[in-house]
Amino acid sequence: MRKSTLSLSLMLIAALAAAPALADWSLDPERSAVTYVTIKSKDVAENNSFTQMHGRIDPDGQVMVGLMLDSVETLVPIRNERMREILFDTTDYKEAQIKAKIDPKLLADLKVGEVARVSAEGTLLLHGAEQPMTLSVMAAKLDPGTLMVATTKPLIVDASKFGLSDSVEKLREIAGLASISEAVPVTFVVTFVEASAAAK
Repeated sequence: MRKSTLSLSLMLIAALAAAPALADWSLDPERSAVTYVTIKSKDVAENNSFTQMHGRIDPDGQVMVGLMLDSVETLVPIRNERMREILFDTTDYKEAQIKAKIDPKLLADLKVGEVARVSAEGTLLLHGAEQPMTLSVMAAKLDPGTLMVATTKPLIVDASKFGLSDSVEKLREIAGLASISEAVPVTFVVTFVEASAAAK
């Protein structure tokens, strides 16, 4: 009986040693980009982005990406200022957060050079409000310590669901525009570095 118990224990230890480790990943802002497109006057599209962000994927598969709203970049200084002060109200709301849950084993099993298509239910926290989001992404293992995740479908963010309709209207009036769309598509390419690798 003791031999059977010992053999089973050794088998379990060997299996655990052979299983992929569930890593802790940290976002690398230098190799990440989050952009969105605004539509004004019915058909004029403009690219916008955030230049500062942070995030992680923990060993349980909990994902969080935080966007520093003060870092919004529209390529027009006065428009940046209006976005910060009027739309995002960055005095009271410093960041937006995208949160989601993915299967940690999927990441652990992903081999270098492989790409996996992932659909995950998540939430967007913006301006004190929270809305559910479905994230459709591709995850690729670039090397043993680097993971890249990119959207395959844009996230559609509706300003009205975050209490921002009045702010959008104020921006429209100040700019003298016929219209500004309240729904904007958001895309991202974010790179995560394994925490143990980042510490080296």
